[in-house]
Amino acid sequence: MRLYVGGLPYQTQEHDLRDLFEQIGAVSAATVISDRETGRSKGFGFVEFENDQDAQAAIERLNGTQYGDRTITVSEARERQSNGGNRGGYGNRGGGYDGGRNRY
Repeated sequence: MRLYVGGLPYQTQEHDLRDLFEQIGAVSAATVISDRETGRSKGFGFVEFENDQDAQAAIERLNGTQYGDRTITVSEARERQSNGGNRGGYGNRGGGYDGGRNRY
C-alpha cells in the first residue's frame, strides 16, 4: 500500500522518511517530492509498504504527530487524476480570437 505523507519539514531527505516509517514495518520505497527547478522539497512525499497491515498501522500511529517542527499528515495515497491529455482550447490551434486574420 502506498501512503501520502504531508507536512514534512523542508529539510527531510528520503532516508529520513524511510527511517521514520521503518519503525513500523518493512518499507519498499520512500520518496520526498521536490521542485524540478530548485530541487527544494515541496514538504510532502510517499511511502510504500510491503504489506497493507503495516501501512494501516503507520496511518494510525503517525497521522497527526509531530515530525521535526511540523505536524504530519499520513493517509492512503490516491491515484493521480488524469485529464486525458486534454489541455482545453481547440486542440493544437489554440482557440484564441485573431480578428479574422487567419483563415483555415
